[in-house]
Amino acid sequence: MRRASVASADPGLAELAPDQRLRRLELTVTRRLNGLLHGQYRGLLPGPGSEPAGSREYRPGEDEVRRMDWAVTARTTVPHVRQVDADRELTTWLLVDGSASMEFGTAELDKRELAVAAVAAVGFLTAGVGNRLGAQVLGADGVRRFPARSGRTHLLGLLRALLAAPRGTAPTDRPGPGRSAPPELVDGLDALHRVANRRGLVVVVSDFLDGLPDDPDQPPPWERTMRRLAARHQVLAIEVTDPRELELPDVGIITLVDPETGHHREVCTSDRGLRERYAAAAVAQRDQVRQALHRGGASHLALRTDRDWSADIVRHVHAQRRLAAAPAGSARGGAA
Repeated sequence: MRRASVASADPGLAELAPDQRLRRLELTVTRRLNGLLHGQYRGLLPGPGSEPAGSREYRPGEDEVRRMDWAVTARTTVPHVRQVDADRELTTWLLVDGSASMEFGTAELDKRELAVAAVAAVGFLTAGVGNRLGAQVLGADGVRRFPARSGRTHLLGLLRALLAAPRGTAPTDRPGPGRSAPPELVDGLDALHRVANRRGLVVVVSDFLDGLPDDPDQPPPWERTMRRLAARHQVLAIEVTDPRELELPDVGIITLVDPETGHHREVCTSDRGLRERYAAAAVAQRDQVRQALHRGGASHLALRTDRDWSADIVRHVHAQRRLAAAPAGSARGGAA
């Protein structure tokens, strides 16, 4: 017993028992985020209902112009607004990237552990009576599917599975002839598009580096499928990054390894010009991801392994609520 207590005296997230990790995540989410939820059925992305429920006459000073039903207005010559029914049961689908690039991390958490924290936040935020949560997890051995179910037990089971999942395939074990390659992000999005039949919330947790073209003018392969999902669902893209992916420290000669391909390259980080070029390329790459997500119709939430992820989610939820509550004119002005 004494030996066990010494071993767990100062554990990190990766060393904690699954139940202890989940309790810490739940406490962080509920203490920091529950105050942001207004009503039982308000989710991570606020707004009115999405199911059409007819039209009614426009009430000046009460209705927003952006809800005008122009077809009915033209037929009746009387201004009408669209009515929608609030979705009383929310179905949330998660796509979690478990590829090799998500194993990287130089802060308190690595990218994969931060992805689990993001999944926990989404799960606890969208939990409610009748609400369901489903997931698809990309791994080295394929796509693991979790059917959409409700309840805290289902959510905790999903989080335990994510925490206990084996790490990515080592570069020396990459698939050869006759062995299937790991699924790509576009494969997971295609699979999600097939199962997410009912309108709801789709959350994609990834670093979005998969298939990112060298030419910034070319769209990544997953952009088109994300646009198809956004045509029916609210889509939230949670981008997970690490500070060493954005800038290099001055630590002399180091060996960089591509976790996806296993390629090695030695670089001298004492070269100031090299560090500046690296930082500029990283900024351009993240801007390329941001623009692709914007074109795909997704709301973008950036999380970093060296920052307070719960505070970042709080800021995102506040921003979304302000955007949803802003009048149509001011929203257009802000966008301009």
